[in-house]
Amino acid sequence: MSALPSDSANLHRIAHIALDEETILWRNADVEQERRVAIYDLIEENTFKPVRSAERGIKGPYRLSLAVRDGRLAMDIADEDENPLETLLIGLARFRRPIREYFAICDSYYQAIRKATPAEIETIDMARRGIHNSAAELLVERLEGKVETDFATARRLFTLICVLHIKG
Repeated sequence: MSALPSDSANLHRIAHIALDEETILWRNADVEQERRVAIYDLIEENTFKPVRSAERGIKGPYRLSLAVRDGRLAMDIADEDENPLETLLIGLARFRRPIREYFAICDSYYQAIRKATPAEIETIDMARRGIHNSAAELLVERLEGKVETDFATARRLFTLICVLHIKG
């Protein structure tokens, strides 16, 4: 009987994620590594339950495609057979500042890991995690009533949202 919640939770998850490659205009090796790690970690462990689809009795796992369209995050959600289930559009205006701050602190971090002391790197990394955590909390808030998710999933999704915003 205790296996049911676990089995049910395993159904409400992302099994595949794709980023709109046309949205991504430029990325360097550091950004590409962040993207790979975020996708790998997200697929390995996540909680993702689209509310409207779940209300219709649809269970995952899900395929998720992320893109930026007209200044909004488009989350195209499909079932495992790639049948479209729903598209969520989330305004990105409230994310502009966190994204800008995250890019700035990541630049500092990437420079620091090449030439700074371990203490300096740790200080920058703590600031980076703080910005990342705040943005993940904002994403959880913006997804409320649309997608039930956990903090770790939101953090990884925020990383991917940042990747979509790189302009070179």
